Amino acid sequence: MVFAGGCAASLARRVLSQYQAHHFSRVSILRPCDLTGRLKSYTSAASTKSTTTSRSKRLVNWYLEMIESRPILTKSITASLIFTVADLSSQTITIKPSESLDLVRTFRMAGYGMLISGPTLHFWFNFLSKVLPKRDVLNTLKKIFVGQTVYGPIITTVFFSQNAAFQGESFSEILARLKRDLIPTFLNGMVYWPLCDFITFKFVPVRLQPLVSNSFSFVWTIYLTYMASLKKADKLNISADDSSLSMVSLQD
Repeated sequence: MVFAGGCAASLARRVLSQYQAHHFSRVSILRPCDLTGRLKSYTSAASTKSTTTSRSKRLVNWYLEMIESRPILTKSITASLIFTVADLSSQTITIKPSESLDLVRTFRMAGYGMLISGPTLHFWFNFLSKVLPKRDVLNTLKKIFVGQTVYGPIITTVFFSQNAAFQGESFSEILARLKRDLIPTFLNGMVYWPLCDFITFKFVPVRLQPLVSNSFSFVWTIYLTYMASLKKADKLNISADDSSLSMVSLQD
């Protein structure tokens, strides 16, 4: 029994010794060179993160300075870029595998953002801030209401009309497109925009409101560019006996 106990104890010591050797070979005390290497790695990662943050801050500060010094140009370029990316996204989502991107269409959207959306948003938000300068809930709701009943319908009509005109559609074809597309677009806009406008008017400084609005409009612009890319509606027939306009048919 004593001999057996001694053998068992000896075996246990050997197993423990081997386990400790194996364990400490995997999780060993860091040597000075290892510690230095890890410290350098951590320092490098922290430096990279700090550099990225610094660049981001410089970019934001530069953008804010440009908004102050050249507000219309800066906001117009911003809108143009957003419309460009939104249209490319819309095409990527809806394009067929056998088709290629319509870069002419993208150029039209970029031009609309540059020449119409950017400048009009600048003047519109400045106008609202002067007419309704307070940022309480009541005035915010008033701004939303005015935007949905005045600016929204006008700018959407301009968007569809100019896009159709650049595609070579006639006046009657543009009217047919408006009759087909405006109401669904308005209804969808009343679902999407009130919350976006509330955040913009309530919490964002006036000088940054076009930027925030354009950011919200990214998703909306994907929808708009899709609607604008639909096939043109058939021409409206104008009856000789009746001056009212009636829709003949709509192409799918």
